[in-house]
Amino acid sequence: MKGFLDANHPMFRRPWVRWVTAGVPLAWAAFELWMGNPFWAVLFAAAGGYAFWVLIVKGPDQG
Repeated sequence: MKGFLDANHPMFRRPWVRWVTAGVPLAWAAFELWMGNPFWAVLFAAAGGYAFWVLIVKGPDQG
């Protein structure tokens, strides 16, 4: 069973795509927090954190 994000998908072959996919939700979480919306900030931070973990930390398979 595949996870929600698949780091081995051809779309995520380029490193900058993986970084943008993880960074945009994290930046939006900071924006929401700055605007005073902690609920949305936590949701976007969780999505960005998950994307960062799957796409950057674990990354695609090397084989």
